[in-house]
Amino acid sequence: MSSTVSTLRRDLDRAGYYPDLVADVLGVTLGSESVVGHLVLPETTFDEAEVRRHVTVLVLTASRLVVTHVDDLPADSEHPSASASATTEAVPLSQVRTVGMTYVVGDPAAYRAGRTEPVEVTLALGWGAVSRVDLEPAACEDPNCEADHGLTGSLAPDDLIVRVSAAAEGTEAVKAAVRFARQLSTAGAGRL
Repeated sequence: MSSTVSTLRRDLDRAGYYPDLVADVLGVTLGSESVVGHLVLPETTFDEAEVRRHVTVLVLTASRLVVTHVDDLPADSEHPSASASATTEAVPLSQVRTVGMTYVVGDPAAYRAGRTEPVEVTLALGWGAVSRVDLEPAACEDPNCEADHGLTGSLAPDDLIVRVSAAAEGTEAVKAAVRFARQLSTAGAGRL
């Protein structure tokens, strides 16, 4: 087992969310490809009556970005006991169009290159599978105009957005997200 694969397995175990299930699903999708980099993002959400857990795992190979998401499914009439759903998507690196990163620092005036860590990172990855349309009513310059000018808006790629915060996930998780963004950006530029 390579050190990258053992590190991935360690991070799956640390996340604690059905690590064997996640590893098996990843194994099916990865096949014989080697893991170049990864990011494991466990998350717990709360609603009025339930606590739900899920995990998103991003794996980079020499040729693909593999996205795996595993969710809790509550018991219902079809499934008398709770279950989990695992979904994977394998995207050729040649089709990854954007790797956006929002890098948040706590005190920008005190920022020191290479020494100040971000407090939050948001990665927005786009490969053209999903887009978000934000619409709003169009208007004209005349403040007294009551005509319907239709809608205006913007179309933005929205394949995957993940947010990692030092306050919630810890500083090591934020560093891992920055490291993965760097690896994916480099891979997309054909320099893996």
